[in-house]
Amino acid sequence: MTLISLQNLSVRYGGHTVLSNVSFSITPGEIVTIVGPNGSGKSTLLRCVIGAQEPNEGSVQCSPSLRIGYVPQKLHIDPTLPITVRRFLSLPQKVTDHQAAKALEQAGAGQLASRQMAGLSGGQFQRVLLARALICEPQLLILDEATQGLDQPGSASFYQQIESLRESLGCAILMVSHELHVVMAASDRVICLNGHICCEGAPEHVASAPEYRALFGSGTQGALALYRHEHNHSHDQSCGHDHGKDKALQPQQSDPKGAQE
Repeated sequence: MTLISLQNLSVRYGGHTVLSNVSFSITPGEIVTIVGPNGSGKSTLLRCVIGAQEPNEGSVQCSPSLRIGYVPQKLHIDPTLPITVRRFLSLPQKVTDHQAAKALEQAGAGQLASRQMAGLSGGQFQRVLLARALICEPQLLILDEATQGLDQPGSASFYQQIESLRESLGCAILMVSHELHVVMAASDRVICLNGHICCEGAPEHVASAPEYRALFGSGTQGALALYRHEHNHSHDQSCGHDHGKDKALQPQQSDPKGAQE
């Protein structure tokens, strides 16, 4: 079963091509992470997926009645606006106390319902945005650089929550990450984007791809080189991974050409 499929997607703004001939699909329970340098078309791609951007060419096909939850890159709320987390979750559409409490608990924010939005830390704010995305019980959860502005422990905690949601809800997850060093080991697939798909596959495969290294270098700032292939599940005999090699991936000397999103 395919939840969503992009076929030969191209987007142009004026005479500038932002995306060219992009094709991929997502299946239930799959975690797909999109990485790429600034201006590579990542946010445009997500806008196409959620229906906010019409492609010039190609198509986006969704399974019938697909429920999508979306966590934006940022959301500004006037700090003088007196609004609680609970009331925020009912904008623009009212939700029951049960729905709100359930979503907050799933997002790891179960104690925040009565707090003022303006008083939340960055990590708490992102968990509330995650809770809002979970209210619709999504089959596909989309996160657009959702940990931007969080410190590394905060990012790691947030991504652990995302992995837990995949396990408990069975939803697919599509993430854009500007922090290459925190691409989850749980990612089933990484798509390296630079206007087109440069390379795609398991994280350890992308880390060694020439196309990836040409964009991000091979040092610690190019960060998928830091990937460790460690799962808490077993593989069958057809796995095909050389686990010794996967765990042997080590950070190299920093490459000045490495890029950070």
